[in-house]
Amino acid sequence: MIIPKTREEIELMRASSLLVSKTLGMIAKEIKPGVTTLHLDKLAEEFIRDHGGVPAFLGLYGFPNSLCMSPNAQVVHGIPNNKPLESGDVISVDCGVLMNEFYGDHAYSFEIGEVAPETKKLLKVTKESLYVGIRQFKAGNRVEDVGNAIQTYCESHGYGVVRELVGHGLGRKMHEDPEMPNYGKKGRGKLFVEGMVVAIEPMINMGTKNIKQLKDGWTILTADMKPSAHFEHNVALIDGKPELLSTFQYVYDALGIVSDEEMEFRKLPLVI
Repeated sequence: MIIPKTREEIELMRASSLLVSKTLGMIAKEIKPGVTTLHLDKLAEEFIRDHGGVPAFLGLYGFPNSLCMSPNAQVVHGIPNNKPLESGDVISVDCGVLMNEFYGDHAYSFEIGEVAPETKKLLKVTKESLYVGIRQFKAGNRVEDVGNAIQTYCESHGYGVVRELVGHGLGRKMHEDPEMPNYGKKGRGKLFVEGMVVAIEPMINMGTKNIKQLKDGWTILTADMKPSAHFEHNVALIDGKPELLSTFQYVYDALGIVSDEEMEFRKLPLVI
C-alpha cells in the first residue's frame, strides 16, 4: 500500500534526505586513492550522528556498516573493508539516515583518480538515466513508466539493466510500497498519487544485466565482472510533479563540478 505524506512530513523527509546529501558531500572530499572504505564508513557514521541523525543502514536487516560501498564490478550492498582504493576504481556510495522518524536514502558513484573513458561514459549515462526516470514520476503515470524510461535510455547505449534490484517507496520505513524497477512497460504498475515519496535508483552494468551474490550474503556483483554504476535520488510528488528532496550539489561543490541538472526538479533554489 502506498503511503502518501503530508507537506509537513515531506519537509521532515527533506531534512533527512539532505543529511544524506551532506554526508555524501563530506565523503567526496575524503575519497581518493589509498583511502579504505572502512575509514570512509567510520567518517560517515560520525558525521551523521554529529548532525542529529542515525545511520539507517547500520544493523538494517543485519547489515554491519553505515555505508554500502560497492567498487567496480560490485553493483550494490558492498561491505566496507580495509582494502585501499586505487586510481581507476569507480565506487557506488549508498547512504541512509533516520532523522525526525523519517528516512533519507540516496547514492552517488564516484571516480577514483584516472578512470577509463568507457567507464566514465557508463557513469554519465547512468546518472542521466536517473533524471530521465524522474521526469516520468508525475500525475497520471504509473510505476513502470519510470522503469521503461530508464531501461530504454540505458539499453540504447548497450548497457545491462539489473532486474533483481529495484528502487522503492520511502517514509517512516526504509522500504515502502511501491517497488520502483528500472525496467518495464509503459502504462503498467501502480498509479502515482499526490504526496508519495520514492527512491529512484538506476543500477546499470557495462555488460550483462545478470548479477551474482558473494558468500557474505550482501555483496552483489555483475555476472561478467564488468563495472557497474548506481545513482539514487529521493523524490516527492508535489502538485503532480516530481520534486527532489535530495541533492548532489554537496558532492559537486566538493569536486568542483558545475551542473544545473537538478533545477527543473526544484521549486526554489537550493540553499547550501
